[in-house]
This record gives sequence, structure tokens and C-alpha cells, in this order.
Amino acid sequence: MNKPLRKVSIFCLVLIAALMVRANWVQVVKADDYANNSHNKRAVYADYSHPRGDFLVENRPITGSIETDSKKYEYQRTYTDGAMYAPVTGYKSQFFGASLLESIDDSILSGDDNRLFVRRVIDVITGKERRGGNVALTLNSKAQQAAFQQLTSQNKTGAVVAIDPATGKILTMVSTPSFDPNKLSVNDSKAQDQAWKALNGDPTKPMDNRAIRTTYAPGSTFKLVTAAAALASGKYSPDAATQFDSPMRYPSSTKELTDSAGAERCKNATLKVALELSCNTVFAGIGADLGDDAVKKQAEAFGFNDFGAYDFQKPAEDTKNNLDVPSRVTASKFPSNKTDVGATMRASIGQQSVAATPMQMAMVASAIANNGKLMQPYLVDSLKAQNLETIEQTQPKELKQPVTPEVAGQLRDMMKGVVEEGTCKTAQIPGVEVGGKTGTAQRGVNNSDRPYAWFVSYAKAGDKMVAVAVVIEDQDADVERNDISGCKSAAPTAVAVMRAVLGK
Repeated sequence: MNKPLRKVSIFCLVLIAALMVRANWVQVVKADDYANNSHNKRAVYADYSHPRGDFLVENRPITGSIETDSKKYEYQRTYTDGAMYAPVTGYKSQFFGASLLESIDDSILSGDDNRLFVRRVIDVITGKERRGGNVALTLNSKAQQAAFQQLTSQNKTGAVVAIDPATGKILTMVSTPSFDPNKLSVNDSKAQDQAWKALNGDPTKPMDNRAIRTTYAPGSTFKLVTAAAALASGKYSPDAATQFDSPMRYPSSTKELTDSAGAERCKNATLKVALELSCNTVFAGIGADLGDDAVKKQAEAFGFNDFGAYDFQKPAEDTKNNLDVPSRVTASKFPSNKTDVGATMRASIGQQSVAATPMQMAMVASAIANNGKLMQPYLVDSLKAQNLETIEQTQPKELKQPVTPEVAGQLRDMMKGVVEEGTCKTAQIPGVEVGGKTGTAQRGVNNSDRPYAWFVSYAKAGDKMVAVAVVIEDQDADVERNDISGCKSAAPTAVAVMRAVLGK
């Protein structure tokens, strides 16, 4: 071979080697970067080239996929009762991505999960159309519908969470006002853009998941936590008289704490009677007596300051142990009040800077109902292949033991007293053991804003039980009559959910 030809050959070999290196660099090293690049629409088009898997509630699909005339987006996501299930499913949009379970379980729903590889191969061989896998949810359809109808029929802003205490299965998750995810899945970019702007500009914030992402002052429902701390300390028992005045003056202050049930009924009341009547003075006095550390420790045993991300903008390593159900739950907070006894007193009745999600308060009721064991709440019962064969089953998991079985039993008896003798007799269900706690969280300067109405409860009938938390933002409450509005505004929804779960 002459010298010029040899040089040309070497140059060609170098070019080929460079091309191979570049090809491998693109296809192997940078493959994920290119595939996930926001400007790469091929992955999006591929996602819509076949039917998406469905969410199943009691084995019935609540989502679907319909064929379109578009060559880019061949299938369109559809939702049955979209607004009712939106706080669970989230949305799947061609132009705005996905949220909640639509995002979390995308690999299963799209069919890209490695566990679906064999099924994909079989479908290719047999000539079947490719489709995604399915996600079976833990929801109880009748309870979900009962909660949604209760809130929407009265145009209420609020949230409902119901949990099976024995397993942690989330039976109901409703947030209102809600939104229809169908509006974010239509095959029309202009229509989607208009819907997106309208939803994000709506002052009622219909896309907020109030059940797990919004924290509220829990008001008197937090007295369950303070009562647990009192019983666990050994210094108090349900039927022993306490030694607290009504009204009660805050330390180093001229301000007094009063009781809506009346001074004559709350002064020196037993713990059981104090919970039934929701006596502020008794639980504020217990907070001052036990000290901030004891109340905070009990709150953290139930999950305050522990589960959830404080700031969704921070990286995961900057947060504490997150509670994922599997959607992320915002942390409930019990700030330290060591230097201010008055602040501890207010925190002990669910005011001050205490903040809780409806999910957190449902967990409190769930642990009490389950003999003190707090189970991990979860929404996904199982992941299923295209042929509905189960490929992953969620197993119940114990998270904590916030209280002993003895204390849990005492708290249940006290909660039954609230329903049978106390502030919410209308929550009774014939033939069912029902325990509850009303709450009205005061807001604004000098309590000028309408309070949040709460009802936290549990119900048992035979081998079935359920724990429920309901919060209403825009209730028709009387600011001066503390807990009564929690029974009037929030309890009917809880009762409807409990009846649906228990078949009553």
C-alpha cells in the first residue's frame, strides 16, 4: 500500500472510531439525559401511542383511554368521576405533565416498567395492542362518594380522610373544591392552556390537595393528643377530678381562658368529662402541668414533626422522614414552646402554632382505634399487569405505637362519651360503636375570622372499623360557641363516611 493511500485509510479508521465513540456516548452515556429532556417530544409521543393502564377502585376502572385522530397523541386519557378522584389520581396531561399517582405510578401505567417486559413481548408475538399496567387503589367507592357529595352539595371547602385502622388502607381521600382532570387531558393545546390558567388563577385553589398537603390549626381535636400525654404520664386517669379553675388566667397575664361549656361544668372536671365538654381550661392546665416537652413528645409519637416534608422546594436530604402514601404528605407541626407556658397552654388545646393535615388527625384516630398501633397509610393496594395479574401487593406495615393498648382503650371510652354524652350526640349510629372529638380552630386577630370546623372519629361494627377526619374551612360556625360548630358542620360528613364503610 502506497503512503498516500495508507494515510487516507488511517484517517478513515479514525473517523469510524470517532463515530463509534460518539454513537456509544449518545446511546449509552447520554441516553437518559436525551430521553428525559423537556424538548424531546418523542418520549411524550411514544407515551400516547398506546392505551394507558387504569386506576381501579374495587376492581372497576375509574380512568380510560380513547383513540384520537391525532398522529402525535394517538390516545387521550379519560377520567370517570374525575373531580371526585382527582385528589388521589392527579392529572395526566400532554402539555403539563402529570401529578400525584399519575406521576408516581407512570412506569406501570405507561407499560414501561421492567416487570411488564414479558407481557410486552407476549403481546408483540400474539399481535395484541400494547397497553399499560393497572393500579388497584384501596378506596371504598361508596365512602368516597358519600364524602364528596356531602361537601359539594353544600358547596363546602374542606377535606376528608378515612383509614382502615387495622391495615392503614386509605378508604377515602376527598378535597373540595376539586377539578376535572379531563380538562387537562383533552387533545387540544389551547383548551388545555385555558383550563390550566383558569385552575391556577382560581382563588379557591381547586388543584390543592387539602387532605394531605394543607395544614390547619387542629383546634380541640388536638385535645386527644394532650389527653394521651396525660394518661401516659400516670398523673391522670379518666374518672379522677382535676384541679383546674374555670376560667383560667394565663401566667403573667391579665387574659383569661374560658370554657364554652361553662365554668361550673369544667372547673375541676374529670378528664373524661373535660373531653366530652371540650373544656379548654382542663387541657391547657394539663399542658402547663406536664410541660412542653411531654406534650410535644406525645404529638411526635403520633407523627407531628416527624413524617412529611416541611418544604417541597427543599431537596429530600433537607427534610425529615417523609410520609408517602405514596403521594407526599406535608408535615404536621408542634413547635417548641419551652420559654412560654402560656404558649404551651394554647398549643395543648390545638391553637398557637400547631398545624395538622387531615391525614395526620385521621392517623391519630386510627392509632387510638387500633389499640395504640399506628399503621402506615397507603393508597395503592396492588400493581397489576395488563391481564390483571398482580405483580406487586402492598403489605400492611406498622409505623409506631404512639400509646399503649391500655391508654388507647381509655381514649376510646372518652371519645365514646363525646358522642353519647358530650358535644356531638348527633354522630351516633345505631348498632355501631362511635367515638369522636369535635374541634373549632379559631383564626384571625381576636378570632375575627370564621374558625375551621373539625370532627375526628372512629367507628366499629363487628370486625369492621374506620377512622375519619373531616375539616371544613368555610363552615357556618358560631365563633363564640367553640366546638359545637365542629359537630354541626363537619360531623355529618364523617357519619356518612362511617356508614358507607360499615354498610350502615
